[in-house]
This record gives sequence, C-alpha cells and structure tokens, in this order.
Amino acid sequence: MNRLSLGDRSFTIFIYTALALLAFSCFYPFWNALVISLNTGSDTSLGGVTFWPRDFTWENYRIIFKNDNLLGAFGISVARTVLGTLTSIFATSLLAYGMTVPGLMGRKYYMVFFVVTMYFGGGLIPTFILINNLHLMDKFLVYIIPSMINVWNMIIFRTFFKGLPDGLQEAAKIDGCGPWQTYFRIVLPLSGPVLATLSLFTAIYHWNEWFYAAIYIQTDALRPIQAVLRQILYSNIVSQNVSNLDAGSVAAMARMQQVTSKSLSNAIMMVATIPIILVYPFLQRFFVKGVLVGSLKE
Repeated sequence: MNRLSLGDRSFTIFIYTALALLAFSCFYPFWNALVISLNTGSDTSLGGVTFWPRDFTWENYRIIFKNDNLLGAFGISVARTVLGTLTSIFATSLLAYGMTVPGLMGRKYYMVFFVVTMYFGGGLIPTFILINNLHLMDKFLVYIIPSMINVWNMIIFRTFFKGLPDGLQEAAKIDGCGPWQTYFRIVLPLSGPVLATLSLFTAIYHWNEWFYAAIYIQTDALRPIQAVLRQILYSNIVSQNVSNLDAGSVAAMARMQQVTSKSLSNAIMMVATIPIILVYPFLQRFFVKGVLVGSLKE
C-alpha cells in the first residue's frame, strides 16, 4: 500500500477538521437549546449555560405537559402528519405520472399553469373565502385537502418518472397492464428513494405547520401540537408580565425564578422537534439518492 505524501495527509487532516467543525456548529445550537430547557430560567438569564445544565429542573417540561390539551393535540398532529403525507404523496405522484404520458393533450400548458401557482397565490382573504365555501372551516380535513398537491414535489416526481427505462412500461403494456396497474406495479415500486425523500419533506411540513389552525380552526380539540405549544408559550409570557406587577405574590415570584420565556420556549422547541427527528434514521438510506433527483435534467 502506497503511503500518503505529506501534502495528502495535511489535506486529509484539514478536510476532517473542517467537517468536524461544521458538524459541531450544526449540532451545538440544538444541544444548547436542550440544556437551557433543563435549566432554571433565572440561572439561564445570568448567562454562561453552554454544555450542561447548571441548575437542573424539570419545571419547563412540567408546565408544558400539565396542559390538558397537549395529548389530544399530539394525536391530531400525528394523524395529520400520517394522513396528510399519504394523501399528498399519492395525489402528487399520480399527477406527475399523468404528466409523463406522451399522448397527453395540452401537457405543456398544464405545466405552465402548475408552475404559475408556485409563484402567485390568491392571498389570505380569497383563500379564507374558498375554505369557507368548501365547508372546511373548523374541520380536520382543512389540514389535508388544501395541501394534497405540491407542485414542486410533482416536478421532482415527474423528473424521476421520466428517467425510468421506457422498456419497463412498454413491457407492462404488452403484458396487458393498464395505466393504473403500471403505476402501482411498475412505477411506484421503482420510486423508493424519491418517495422516501418527499414523504419526509411532506411529513415535516405537516408536523410543523400551525397557521391553518390559527386561521381556520376554532375548536381546541382540533388544534395540532404546534398551535397548542404556541398558545402555552404566549400564555406563560402574559402570566409572567402580570406576575411582575404583583410583587407581593410569593408563589408568582417563585415561579418566575424557575421558568422564563426563554427557558420555556426552548423546552417547547424540544417537544416539537424531537418526534419528527426520530423519523430520519428510518429514511436515511433513501435520502442521499432521493435528494439528487431534482438535479437531473430531462
């Protein structure tokens, strides 16, 4: 085995050092947020809390999980993420498959129409009126139906489908497969990387999205976890401001020492982030190959 030259060793050391620093810069903010969420708010306000909690406490998480609506909101978020991802991936991939059919009349005009919707929207008021006319106000389906088609994902699906060998679909047609059978038996089984990657992106969107709940949902039982956590953070900030006016309240002052808006916001970030992070290891082997699909030219 040939030994590396001094220049090659120096370059390798430099690359690994740069990658280690990059990995640390990406991981440290998340770790520091976790440390602050496990530290008392008054101690955190003094500064210097970096790698380990200096005054450990569970108070931030106790306030969050003491909320009666949190468990139901977690179920709503899980149901929305699973159902929303499945329906969006199915509808978007089916549309993309249809856009790859050579004999489709007006295919170029359809693509122009779809691309325009990526840059121009109707605005909040027309969208609100549309949702109301569709009788989706204060309904769980308001999370699912408006986001079933994602044009960007459709373009990625279409690019991937056009890269599949033409002989596979022609052989399926000779064997008597119709469009539906070809889609389910040939196209989808060969689309594992792009399905996994876009499913991950779609799941992250559904898990993190809270705006629809703020605009279209009035029933607390239908609010996802992001909206409930946002409500907890806001109500805690308000209660702390009120407590500041009541200097004679010993209980309020004791609570102020345990929890601040910064410590609580970091705890909320952990509760909202960790569940979706746990999905990554299951899709990691598809992710690298899938993210390269959009860079391929037609």
